Amino acid sequence: MRLFDLTGRTALVTGSSMGIGFALSRGLASAGARLVLNARNGGRLEEAAGRLREAGAQVATLAFDVTDADAVRAAVDGYEAGNGPIDILVNNAGMQHRRPLEEFPVETFDRLMRTNVNSAFYVGQAVARHMIARGAGKIINIASVQSALARPGIAPYTTSKGAIANLTKGMATDWARHGLNCNAIAPGYFDTPLNAALVADPEFSAWLEKRTPAGRWGQVEELVGACVFLASDAASFVNGHTLFVDGGITASL
Repeated sequence: MRLFDLTGRTALVTGSSMGIGFALSRGLASAGARLVLNARNGGRLEEAAGRLREAGAQVATLAFDVTDADAVRAAVDGYEAGNGPIDILVNNAGMQHRRPLEEFPVETFDRLMRTNVNSAFYVGQAVARHMIARGAGKIINIASVQSALARPGIAPYTTSKGAIANLTKGMATDWARHGLNCNAIAPGYFDTPLNAALVADPEFSAWLEKRTPAGRWGQVEELVGACVFLASDAASFVNGHTLFVDGGITASL
């Protein structure tokens, strides 16, 4: 299984102090990768790093705001200069806000776009500049079933995740010739802090179980295999692809 071995490679995961980002970090470490965790909250970040270190992972932390282009560039360039290459990037940082579109606050729309879309561009570009110089690198963006579908009350989120899917295609189109693999994972409905209100809603959970062919919520550990695959040599000719991990929800009417 050497194709999936990430030993000796370093993975930066944004928004990795909890939820999907933490689970993917733990999974990458289990495949042998060194980790660089990122979040804005330094205390929460160090707590997450401590839990992973206790499990045997090699972990560094970078506390920076992914919506601040200058801070992103300084953090990435500084890490590369002082610690060596970032071989794998997982653009996971994101937010959600539920509100009817006609009532959606403009400032919240702008913040959501900065968090979900701008950040993937800022961090992706900062890391890719180093990867291009080396002729190798893996970028994995976290999209969503909302890249292909929509539900009431989350039109801006749907907009942002559609943009992530197309940004992924653009990254591959520009950067594949430099040796980079740029792909996305589109999770379905997973039991995460971002979805806590929905998980706690019996009516929504009942609807979801009927709507999803697998008949249940996803568990974050079920995203790990897709992430390790896309981060590894096994995906050497996979580029610009969005891999849906959704229990079949996008395959079924």
